[in-house]
Amino acid sequence: MVKRLLDLALAGIGLVLLAPVLLAIATWVRLDSPGPAFFRQERVGRFGVPFRIHKFRTMAQQPVGEGREITVGADPRITRAGQWLRRTKLDELPQLIDVLIGRMSIVGPRPEVPRYVAKYPPELRRKVLSVRPGITDFASLHYRRESELLARAADPEREYVEVVMPEKLRYAAQYVDQACLATDLRVIARTLATLVRG
Repeated sequence: MVKRLLDLALAGIGLVLLAPVLLAIATWVRLDSPGPAFFRQERVGRFGVPFRIHKFRTMAQQPVGEGREITVGADPRITRAGQWLRRTKLDELPQLIDVLIGRMSIVGPRPEVPRYVAKYPPELRRKVLSVRPGITDFASLHYRRESELLARAADPEREYVEVVMPEKLRYAAQYVDQACLATDLRVIARTLATLVRG
């Protein structure tokens, strides 16, 4: 209950205070390349319930079902606005809407696309999906430069599935075991510090 109240307070205040910034970014994204301001993609939420996540669009619009579901290095699909948004992580701000709705939390394991969740070991899948997914967590802080890491791999997809994803799951399971208000506040503080340092 305390966690949900914190989510509602932070998401509500954030959306109100950041409204001019969100509007400016949405306008920039629309002017920078053809397509909508928002990117919606199916992710797996709590208890395995799918939902469509909100993000600012950072890639050129392409037909549904085309392209990789992971971003590798200087991906040519990334727009000029998208490069800056990804670097600053401001493309994640619209997820405050998902928090307000109740599909996500400020802190929690990052939600994955269905095809990768299908590869989770059953026991870990149940554990990680027992909580609401979040905008930030220890794994997203550790793998802040994930696309650069994958760019150095001979097979980025295999590297993600066999190396990065298991490590992310380890962080996620650790979070579920230690989830409390103090842990969430620590993750939020580290996230803000990381964003300020750039």
